[in-house]
Amino acid sequence: MRTYSGHSTARASNALYRSNLAKGQTGLSIAFDLPTQTGYDPDAPEAAGEVGKVGVPVAHLGHMAELMEGIPVAEMNTSMTINATAAWLLGLYVAHAERTGVDPAVLQGTTQNDIVKEYLSRGTYIFPPEPSRRLTVDTIAYTVRQVPKWNPINVCSYHLQEAGATPVQELAYALATAIGVLDAVRESGKVEPEELPAVVGRISFFVNAGIRFVEETCKMRAFGQLWDRICRERYGVEDEKLRRFRYGVQVNSLGLTEAQPENNVQRIVLETLGVTLSKRARARAIQLPAWNEALGLPRPWDQQWSLRIQQVLAYETDLLEYEDIFDGSKVVEAKTAELAEAAWAELQEVLALGGAFEAVEELKRRLVASQAERVRRIETGEQAVVGVNCFTATEPSPLLAAQGGPAILKVDPAVEAELKEDVARWRANRDQAGVRRALDDLRRAAEDPSSNIMPATIALAHAGGTTGEWANALREVFGEYRAPTGVAGGVGHRGEELAEARQRVQALAERTGGPPRLLVAKPGLDGHSNGAEQIAVAARDAGFEVVYQGIRLTPEQVVSAAVEEDVDVVGLSILSGSHLQLVPQILEGLRAAGVDAPVVVGGIVPPEDAEALRAAGVAAVYTPKDFALARIMSDLAELAEAHRRAQV
Repeated sequence: MRTYSGHSTARASNALYRSNLAKGQTGLSIAFDLPTQTGYDPDAPEAAGEVGKVGVPVAHLGHMAELMEGIPVAEMNTSMTINATAAWLLGLYVAHAERTGVDPAVLQGTTQNDIVKEYLSRGTYIFPPEPSRRLTVDTIAYTVRQVPKWNPINVCSYHLQEAGATPVQELAYALATAIGVLDAVRESGKVEPEELPAVVGRISFFVNAGIRFVEETCKMRAFGQLWDRICRERYGVEDEKLRRFRYGVQVNSLGLTEAQPENNVQRIVLETLGVTLSKRARARAIQLPAWNEALGLPRPWDQQWSLRIQQVLAYETDLLEYEDIFDGSKVVEAKTAELAEAAWAELQEVLALGGAFEAVEELKRRLVASQAERVRRIETGEQAVVGVNCFTATEPSPLLAAQGGPAILKVDPAVEAELKEDVARWRANRDQAGVRRALDDLRRAAEDPSSNIMPATIALAHAGGTTGEWANALREVFGEYRAPTGVAGGVGHRGEELAEARQRVQALAERTGGPPRLLVAKPGLDGHSNGAEQIAVAARDAGFEVVYQGIRLTPEQVVSAAVEEDVDVVGLSILSGSHLQLVPQILEGLRAAGVDAPVVVGGIVPPEDAEALRAAGVAAVYTPKDFALARIMSDLAELAEAHRRAQV
């Protein structure tokens, strides 16, 4: 039982973890901040505004020691949601264990380490697919021998569903990722053939459970069946225990609503039942979101509520007392078979394209199209969302003002300054020559495909290297990557819904000699691009000329794009909570560059922050409650009209 948590600093997060463990949590699930996830130190220019916002910053071994202080790592099961920098964070964890006298062989836990879903949905990638896969292979080869109780990769279909994947796509793309990794391990020469079954047995999965919990139950039963088949047929694993589909769950966050957020509690409960009712498809670990995640960062009390949901199900109900209650159900068996057959066919398509790593662009295109269709169904009312597009009459929620303060956690802006000073002190007080030697060894290991990168990584952790130094050394060898946006795959999904906005845009184009130009930009390190992609898709369907250059732009790059493209409207998407830092920087840059185009902002923005942004000059602020893209497109068309009138 876990709650996914971490914020501000390692010391503050440690206090939160110890509190949660005292309340009955039985494992840790660490959320890292975006600079840590994308390989930057707190004092890097790219990290500005993002430090400690959506997770805990871990820049060096001292932070790992603070994070784990008083927590028995030899006995703890620790899940780390980390991907591009997974090898580094595992290296820090192993180095910390060694420093405290713990044999790494007893460590239990998981590094997510699934880079494909980062390319497809979450955006915290650094390196291109091939070297990224190499890093994953190296962590697997290292742990199977040195840290044998560790799950080196947690193939993560969770974010695929968040990006719009159907159950069939979620099954197929996750299995394709696992195959892509295991094939690479087998071909690497870094494990012996007789070790491969043990490697297969350490592969775990992290899945999503949506609100259609009967379908989700059948999806999980299909997952188990298909994985067993792959293990037997492709990898020759004879031991049934090593073929077991081992998975953890976070239930769906995509369906959590800002409108009537109290409804999210029953959504979370129903989604949890989807991965617990069927014994054959029961999760081994569960972490639940909090009811107010669509509003901002949950407080400790909100996380406690999610933990209590699990405890009530486990200890008060009779859920765990029976064999599988769905065995023999014709409905469940038929739906499971239907999903398994369709997913197997989709999997074969992906493998025919070369595999998940090779087919990133096509898979991204398909996911954006699926998400566009999902958003369209909600917008038209075909897919009911209680409190959003039906049953919208409501009483004021006392939860939103509970405990005499705001309903979300706010990270003190002083945290970033403190972390900058911290990392500067850390660098000043270490053996600089030792760090240089360790970095040189790391580069040499990266340049040699036959070397395993983990020993050099752990040595750098011991020497006092930082997250940014590890990542920058590998950037020098591997280069950086920009994943495809997939936006073209979703265009054309909306017809009548956008008729009014399209007429308005076409009329403006005819009057002024060309379609209005919309810049959709994601500043900062936030890689959650689903909303930005759907705005870009809808705007193209409405007739806008859309400029969308993907994720992780600096404020300077946003301003440059606005100038070069001579845009009529600038749309900024930020979901990491860094809007109060990044948006004013961009506004100032636009004014200095002579750009007078109106600016709109979308993201997880509390009401008081929205007021501050409008006071600073933002024309409109959109949050998750603003699901009607047709209305947003009409708003943007009106802003574009006003901008072009002002230019005449």
